[in-house]
Amino acid sequence: MTDQSTIAPDRPSDVAAPSKRRIGSLELLVGGMLVLLAGQYWLGDWLDTPGLQAWATVFVAICVQALPFLVLGTLLSAAITALVPTAFLERALPKRAALAVPVAGLTGAVLPGCECASVPVADGLISRGVAPAAALAFLLSAPAINPVVLTATAVAFPGRPEMVLARFAASLATAVVVGWLWARFGRPEWLRPSVRRAQPTGAGRWTAFRAAFAHEFLHASGFLVVGGITAATLNVVVPRQFLSGLAQLPGVSVLVLALLAVVLAVCSEADAFVAASLSAFPLAARLAFMVVGPMVDVKLVAMQTGTFGWSFAWRFSATTFTVAVAASALAGWWLL
Repeated sequence: MTDQSTIAPDRPSDVAAPSKRRIGSLELLVGGMLVLLAGQYWLGDWLDTPGLQAWATVFVAICVQALPFLVLGTLLSAAITALVPTAFLERALPKRAALAVPVAGLTGAVLPGCECASVPVADGLISRGVAPAAALAFLLSAPAINPVVLTATAVAFPGRPEMVLARFAASLATAVVVGWLWARFGRPEWLRPSVRRAQPTGAGRWTAFRAAFAHEFLHASGFLVVGGITAATLNVVVPRQFLSGLAQLPGVSVLVLALLAVVLAVCSEADAFVAASLSAFPLAARLAFMVVGPMVDVKLVAMQTGTFGWSFAWRFSATTFTVAVAASALAGWWLL
């Protein structure tokens, strides 16, 4: 009698069909760019309009400026996921969230990077078991108080060391207060569960690192493009004469530049020079521009939405914006 198991693999119904490659977001992006490149001769007259050229300039500047730091952030996130043992992270931070939050906030002072890098790093920390409150405090502080940003602030405001001190104090205070608020009122269900990455069982560290990097980079870069499109559109639409008129309104200028920071989405390594150029506004308002920008902008909200979910992003952004504006106003009144 013939053993059925020996002939089963020869039956067509049991032979696994080859998997079909699915078209992903990267393929669609590359295809769209190729279509635009091929059609530039037919679109030439339309592309020559000043408004569209300004939009394209702002969009490309935002993406090109943020891309190196996005790569840095995804590299660090992948390294945390694949190489750093959970036990090390548990030992590095205090057990109590009340102490872990300020420690994580101060840790941001030693990592040069911008807000694009901090989102995937914070995601990697959470996925490795770090308390969300501490990871979120790091997410806010890293792009705001690192040495590169503080040095750029000192260069942009020569002879005004109080601006550097005020930026450091207001940014760190915002990160710590928001972290404490999350520890007290945050709910686990607000963080999308699908972002929890696990290392493949049996896979080597290099394989896990490459898989984590590819996943994070393709995921975050797509939302960087969405945020860049939004920022470029708002940058072109809002008239500059309107902003100059608002600068003369007492008590409103701080809120105006805080909202402008959300709209412009300038990288934290460059925002001090933009703030210095807004000479019509008082120093406290320009401080708010530099404190709010690295923590809340349209590009960052888009990336947070893609990484942690919309339920988290709108709550976190609204809370951070409110605390950052209040901290900027207080630091400006005290130090400036």
